[in-house]
Amino acid sequence: NDNGIKIIGDIPIFVAPDSVDVWANPSKFFLDDQGQPTVVAGVPPDYFSATGQLWGNPLYRWDAMAENGFQWWIDRIRSTLNVVDIIRIDHFRGFEAYWEIPADEETAINGQWIKAPGEELFNAVKQALGILPILAEDLGVITKEVEALRDEFNFPGMKVLQFAFDAKEAGSLNAANLFLPHNYGRNCVVYTGTHDNDTTTSWYQERTDEEKDLIRRYLGRPDDDIAWDFIRLALSSVARMAVIPMQDLFSLGSEARMNTPSVLGGNWSWRYREENLDEFTAIRLRDLTTLYGRDPDLWKKGEAAEGDD
Repeated sequence: NDNGIKIIGDIPIFVAPDSVDVWANPSKFFLDDQGQPTVVAGVPPDYFSATGQLWGNPLYRWDAMAENGFQWWIDRIRSTLNVVDIIRIDHFRGFEAYWEIPADEETAINGQWIKAPGEELFNAVKQALGILPILAEDLGVITKEVEALRDEFNFPGMKVLQFAFDAKEAGSLNAANLFLPHNYGRNCVVYTGTHDNDTTTSWYQERTDEEKDLIRRYLGRPDDDIAWDFIRLALSSVARMAVIPMQDLFSLGSEARMNTPSVLGGNWSWRYREENLDEFTAIRLRDLTTLYGRDPDLWKKGEAAEGDD
């Protein structure tokens, strides 16, 4: 922190059925007499999956959580903030409404949306802990109600550049895509890609010729250095914060991908080595960070917009 470095930590909205959280607090989850979940978490069918996603996490009994003012959640967030500066909450939309699936189902098709007490919860946490340094993972199917909950507590949402370049019609960019930088509001965090995305270099190689042409036209540049073009695009945006995966700093391919969702094995195996960061890359990153007002030394001196990272 003394060097202007902040650590972001992830909290998944749900916990595992064999976690200490469930074992120590069975009354706060929907469990049967044997301690097994009666309903579980997931997401409904969508464009990416005809059967949805069946996660299998036990669901919270929000009524039981509310009985003592959501103390379990207050303790969870307080404990996390003891080791990180900022929390990114995965599946933020589940605090507004979540997809409930009977535990004996084999897919997520036969579920239903159940309202969650997001406003009541975050009011209780805010009253206990003060201003909440929380980033809302608001990707996927997001309703106006989810956006209202996010904005009520001033939580920055997420923008992912790899999601920005779809065609409205043949040869025409969908300029209304909310992931395009010209559509950003200030209170958001921009990523070139997240841990669930392929690296930007590999992602670009998989695009169609039409998609590549749209990307080049938007950037106004050739595509010989696409990862760094996306880095520049992220840093130059109005987003309060920009997050750049290390793999994109080094223009690595799919061999360095961090995680492939729904695939077991082979994930989270890439490791940064000190020798990866050469002087040229370091200077390049420093120059862009300073150029677009995201250098910690600048905002310490009041020469950059407050909160830019």
